Amino acid sequence: MQFIDQAIIDVKAGSGGDGISAFRREKYVPAGGPAGGDGGQGGNVVLEADDNLQTLLDFKFQKLISAENGHRGGPNKCTGASGKDTVLKVPCGTEVRHLTTNIILGDLTYKGQQLIVAFGGKGGFGNARYLSNSNRAPEKFTEGKDGEEWSLQLELKLLAEVGIIGLPNAGKSTLISVLSSARPKIADYPFTTLIPNLGVVRRPSGDGTVFADIPGLISGASKGIGLGHDFLRHIERTKVLVHLIDAASNDPINDLKTINEELRSYGHGLISRPRIFVLNKKELLNANEIKKLLNKVEQLTGRKVHIISAVTKFGLEDLLSSIWNELGY
Repeated sequence: MQFIDQAIIDVKAGSGGDGISAFRREKYVPAGGPAGGDGGQGGNVVLEADDNLQTLLDFKFQKLISAENGHRGGPNKCTGASGKDTVLKVPCGTEVRHLTTNIILGDLTYKGQQLIVAFGGKGGFGNARYLSNSNRAPEKFTEGKDGEEWSLQLELKLLAEVGIIGLPNAGKSTLISVLSSARPKIADYPFTTLIPNLGVVRRPSGDGTVFADIPGLISGASKGIGLGHDFLRHIERTKVLVHLIDAASNDPINDLKTINEELRSYGHGLISRPRIFVLNKKELLNANEIKKLLNKVEQLTGRKVHIISAVTKFGLEDLLSSIWNELGY
């Protein structure tokens, strides 16, 4: 399935039905009077969160979404039928923005949550509405109102409590694959991961916590360079960031500073988000090299730094324990 996390759609609610002009003409009602009914309400366009969806792919091919119009009023003061609502399913975590004003209309974060993004037009009045002492036989009626019509931007921000970040080839995909049942593409070259990967990691209580492997950031990602800019939005909702550093890279300290700068430049409070620092690929360094690097990273971050090997699964239990403590579990 193709991963699409942004889409622009046009929505058009149904127009209200017209009222009508009609008069009662029953045999035993000599002064029948006006009896034209009101038009029905136009249908709304509604978005509904569905936890079975993971992408906005459907909206790549469905640009215009409209709801049913209301029906005309009928004689004998019968109100026309209202138009049916159009309900669109979107993934949990979808943010809806009015494209013209840039105003956020809503944020669909849990299963079954609904948001009306275009209201149907009101039905017109039949001539029965205009009966008065001065006008006993009104012929006036009104047309239904048009439904709302907007252009909207849908933006999917994954709902994950833990986000795994780091430069390309830091080992993020390998880590999520050994912690969960996720099976991302893994190779020994940069930018293997082109889309965020989600995995559910079981806590000691048995409940699941969603982890997200965010595609590799590079210097300048917050300004639109590389792949990371497209996916930085997916860590806005995370409660904890696991910052993975390739201990075997040419300059791990510079790698750490690069990610720090991108988080700071992107904003949205990411730089102050609780973060757990992790040195990966322990198996590629000797004990003395690991010790020196560990001291440098701890001095720079002022935090305890974990040493792991995602390949050999060394240090993962201690890492998970720190994550659960940070989340308050």
